[in-house]
Amino acid sequence: MKILITGASGFIGSFIVEEALRQGFETWAAVRRSSSREYLRDERIKFIELNLSSKEELVEQLRGKDFDYVVHAAGVTKCLHKEDFRRINTEGTKNLADALLELQMPLKRFVFVSSLSIFGAIREQQPYKEIRESDTPQPNTEYGRSKLAAEQYLEQLGNRLPYIILRPTGVYGPREKDYFVMAKSIKQHSDFAVGYRRQDITFVYVSDVVQAIFLALDAPQVGRKYFLSDGEVYQSTTFSNLIHEELGRPWWIRITAPEWVLRIITFFGEYTSRLTGKVSVLNKDKYNILRQRNWRCDIQPAIDELGYQPTVKLAEGVKRTIKWYKDNGWL
Repeated sequence: MKILITGASGFIGSFIVEEALRQGFETWAAVRRSSSREYLRDERIKFIELNLSSKEELVEQLRGKDFDYVVHAAGVTKCLHKEDFRRINTEGTKNLADALLELQMPLKRFVFVSSLSIFGAIREQQPYKEIRESDTPQPNTEYGRSKLAAEQYLEQLGNRLPYIILRPTGVYGPREKDYFVMAKSIKQHSDFAVGYRRQDITFVYVSDVVQAIFLALDAPQVGRKYFLSDGEVYQSTTFSNLIHEELGRPWWIRITAPEWVLRIITFFGEYTSRLTGKVSVLNKDKYNILRQRNWRCDIQPAIDELGYQPTVKLAEGVKRTIKWYKDNGWL
């Protein structure tokens, strides 16, 4: 069986490649010429350069390959210009789907890695309720809007493409760089939180996302969408407390600021990004993500229909992640 994995050099993508090799797939890793191959060293990997910005080029690049499965994990979570979210996350997905259809590739499954972020700040009246598939998405970030638009395009294709959509909540684990910023900050003796209202947060360890992806390859129904988390709900301080514990409890100052302070910080973060041409973690999307209070989601359909069983809870996942950061010289 042949599997194509886009975004293969990324955080989640590199783990998908490893699992595909472990399961004996003929594994094709889609990368850009400039992509790092640091975590793609296995000699069994077959590389292919894909230009997701052009359907015509994709058709030529994919011609004659006839993959059984495609896992589309390519995308961006932060950009210098907001239009880049749509160009990469939405149009890239559209171009890939259209190219596969034009080639009449006999796909068994097309798995799209989307995000819980497509729903935005909904169900925020306390007590918070789980976000469900039947809820109407109200994305409050450019990232969420671009992922939602990609989902909507796949929906338009109907049964022409045997797609499954996965919507993980915050994904963390070894090699992840955004949550690493928090770990680095805590090591440097500070922790920063936003807002005084209760915040319910969910997480999912990268290996459980990968588990769901490979279960989706044999999903009994196509056209389905599934939320992914570890099945637990945490408070806003839980993650930083666990990191603090794994770092040996360095002295720290925990600052909880009102939302307007974060808005000022992210405003200047975006302004600095435009001046330097470098993408900043502190941006408008990050502001909306941090101020969102309800990240609960209903994973029961994934359990019932895919057989998904999250195996790594947050305490164990943080332990593994911090160990990896230390072992690899990140911390």
